[in-house]
Amino acid sequence: MTAPDTDNETRPCANCGRPVPQRASAGRPFRYCRDNDGECQRASRNVRMRHRSSPGLAGSVARTWEVVDRLDTLVGTLTEALHSEMSPAGVERQVAEVRADTSQQVASAHAERDDARRDAEQAATAMANAHQIAVAATAERDEAQHRAADAQRSAEEAGKRAEEAAAARDEAVRAATGAAALRERAEAERDTATHELADVRKNRDAAERDLAAALKDSSDFRRTATAAQTEAAKALELANAKASQATEETGQARAAADEAVTRAVAAERERDALIKSVSDADARVAAGTAELAGVVAERDRLARTNDDLERTAERASRERAELERRLASARADADSAQERVAQLTSQVSDLASALAALGAARPAAVPPQTSSPKS
Repeated sequence: MTAPDTDNETRPCANCGRPVPQRASAGRPFRYCRDNDGECQRASRNVRMRHRSSPGLAGSVARTWEVVDRLDTLVGTLTEALHSEMSPAGVERQVAEVRADTSQQVASAHAERDDARRDAEQAATAMANAHQIAVAATAERDEAQHRAADAQRSAEEAGKRAEEAAAARDEAVRAATGAAALRERAEAERDTATHELADVRKNRDAAERDLAAALKDSSDFRRTATAAQTEAAKALELANAKASQATEETGQARAAADEAVTRAVAAERERDALIKSVSDADARVAAGTAELAGVVAERDRLARTNDDLERTAERASRERAELERRLASARADADSAQERVAQLTSQVSDLASALAALGAARPAAVPPQTSSPKS
């Protein structure tokens, strides 16, 4: 008997000839009945296996149908693969994956760009802070230099005062030496006056003895003795006056010497105070020098920090340029992916059109003829 006529949505079974409903969309066509758990497909396979080794036309037809089934299976597998990969859903899935990957890369590039911008801003802020610190350090260095100059001037003034004190001390020493010389000269004059007084006394005694002898000898010598006594008294008074003057000069010399000693002691004290002031000034100068050295070291450290910050800013600029280049590359990759998606969409459309044309042009399989049993 002949196979029943099929409409556009059915296809005759390759085993029993009953119409088999087909799917409306593109895909592998159903060649066997689908409502008998694959009995038609197994029966057709068993028939082909029995006739495969048969000689003649039956074996050739069986082997040909086996090849056709294999080709049909291969075409179905290829159709399913194309449907899963090249169908609009598959293409949309691939496009979504590409877009997700591209979006992730773009987001990562944006994050890296933002990080680079933040690093650059932080580097600029750190550079500004370092510049302010350098300016403050320069001001402190200038102030320390001014303080050092003031300390140097104070030290010079203290040195001058020390020199003046030394000169005053030398003057006091010279005055004390002069006073000592005056005292020695006064003592020498006093000794001389004492010797003269002793001589005068001796002369007076001699004169008195001579006077006594003369009085004994003659009254003529009385006037001479009286005159001699008068002269002796005058000489004694003169000697006493010289002795008093020498004593007074000695007291004055002693007072001058004491005053010179007092001035020398005061000069020594002032010299010690000036030496102490000079020592303090030297200590302040040393402290100012040490502080200046610390300020210079801090300035050098800040200069090195500024250089490091400049290198960091330069490295951040290079990294930002690299990130911008990578962002441009990612954008180019995204554009290329979009172009690839467009090409894949066009190819899918062409393939769908070709499959539709192939399905429409493919002839329907002729079901095998079965002989009716004889009555």
